Amino acid sequence: MALLTLRDAGLAYGLQPLLDRANLTVGDGERIGLIGRNGSGKSSLLKILAGEGALDDGDIERRDGLTIVLVEQEPLLPPASSLRESLVRRGALEARDERDRWRVEVRLSEFLHRYGLDEAQSPDTASGGERKRAALALALAMQPDLLLLDEPTNHLDIDGIALTEDLLLKVPASIVVTHDRAFLDRIATRIVELDRGLLRSYPGNFAAYESRKASELAAEATATRKFDQFWRQEELWIRKGVEARRTRNEGRVRRLESLREQRAQRRQRMGNVKLAVDAGERSGVLVAELDRVWKAFGTRTLVRDLSLRVMRGDRLALLGPNGAGKSTLLKIILGQVQPDRGQLRLGTRLQVAYFDQMREQLDPERSLAQTISPGSEWVETGAGRKHVLSYLGDFLFPPQRANAPVKALSGGERNRLLLARLFAQPANLLVLDEPTNDLDIDTLELLEATLQAYTGTLLLVSHDRAFLDNIATQTLVAEGDGVWKEYVGGYSDWVAQRAPASKPAGGIGGDASPGPAPAVRREAAPAARRGAQPDRVRMTFKEQRELEALPAEIEALEREQHELSERMCAPDYHRQEVERLRADRRRAEEIEELLRERFERWGALDARAQAASG
Repeated sequence: MALLTLRDAGLAYGLQPLLDRANLTVGDGERIGLIGRNGSGKSSLLKILAGEGALDDGDIERRDGLTIVLVEQEPLLPPASSLRESLVRRGALEARDERDRWRVEVRLSEFLHRYGLDEAQSPDTASGGERKRAALALALAMQPDLLLLDEPTNHLDIDGIALTEDLLLKVPASIVVTHDRAFLDRIATRIVELDRGLLRSYPGNFAAYESRKASELAAEATATRKFDQFWRQEELWIRKGVEARRTRNEGRVRRLESLREQRAQRRQRMGNVKLAVDAGERSGVLVAELDRVWKAFGTRTLVRDLSLRVMRGDRLALLGPNGAGKSTLLKIILGQVQPDRGQLRLGTRLQVAYFDQMREQLDPERSLAQTISPGSEWVETGAGRKHVLSYLGDFLFPPQRANAPVKALSGGERNRLLLARLFAQPANLLVLDEPTNDLDIDTLELLEATLQAYTGTLLLVSHDRAFLDNIATQTLVAEGDGVWKEYVGGYSDWVAQRAPASKPAGGIGGDASPGPAPAVRREAAPAARRGAQPDRVRMTFKEQRELEALPAEIEALEREQHELSERMCAPDYHRQEVERLRADRRRAEEIEELLRERFERWGALDARAQAASG
């Protein structure tokens, strides 16, 4: 039976509607993953479903007696003397009858304990992760018929994410907005994509969605290309001259007018961010070396007797629960925080670019253009000089927003701006502290591809398991009590390598062997350590060279496509000679076809390379 039905929903806050005659039905027992680009309207849709907003048009029907609870992306806790009292006020439990309130409060204590929270803690001192866990504990304690979660994995460590997945599997029905692909693969029974005002449904988890979506996009591109070709033919026909005007029939004219209207109303899919990292001058072979390093704050030891070498080209991910000291350890490796004991040696010719999770590098009062290029209209990148408006456009900021203040941006937009600032400078040591928060899945996957092609050294903190698997060549894991241990590979490799043991205090389920032990460096060769497969696919030397060359070919084609598009969009472009206009159109079509072929070939060779690596 349907819990909730949305019919012909319309909602608009700007020029483009967020919902454009959208339809959705939510059934009992469904766990829906709601995905879409930043700014597409996912959070607004959740608020409407929860009854906290109204549609401009259309209807929404809810089953009689349906209880819905929404956990926002950044939950607010009402002022109170304790975390528990604040949650009671947030959930308005005082208004419930005595028996119902007692049951909810008992369950609240249970979930607060499961999330590792202190009921007596002041809400004023709660971190972002503690506020998120508290709001999730309250929502689960209230046992709603339909639970709505907006980016539940933001600010959570991996233990918190895994616990939320386990608990969500027991909820009657849910709709979750998240960019965490592993989370969606674990919990979703259906993916719903909010795309250009419409809600499109795909049965199964995120992996199933990706497979079907790729085919859909290819079909959409083909249909659009055929439509535009037919439209251009009709436009050419109507301009043939006096003889054509005498013989043309009114039906064909009306059809052309209809084509023009359809083309004008067609909403283009939002473009992708254009990311490129300039690795700059090569650093020395040794990037950083820690020898028996200790670091404590008060009575709490964050780093205990750690020995570690970071070499040029390493992709080292730091993994551990909130509060384990990941950000502090990053700053120790960079020489920004001095250890209490032990020695730190930094390599030579280091050019560091630092992405901090708190976005402290962004001045909320400065404009976007001032943030990217203070005092100049130009940005110097590895690919050459670029105007600041064009550079901001690569990160999906239109020219009219260049002078807007940073404080007016959403969380996802601030992350994109920080990436734009970060990648505007050459860096052979890239430090990313929680870079994936608030990014949509398309931008996240593009960031992955950019980092995979990066030739410098990468230090990474993230709780996104798929991201870690796709980027890291080794992980440094907090084992508890300040002990850190190094493993080969990403998150899944760590899970496979760790010793089966009960979770130690302050750790994330690693080896519980007693006593501190310095981390021992391992070479980043996970494929070799796993052993050869009997029927392994082998790539030829020619295929390997082709795979290595394809990214540069694609980048050159995309650069030519961008330059051609800018030229064709110029105000005086129509004054060019007819032959030039025709040649540009032909080349634009050629580039589109070449890009399609190159991407298909890249995907095939990359899959073959992964199979060959075993």
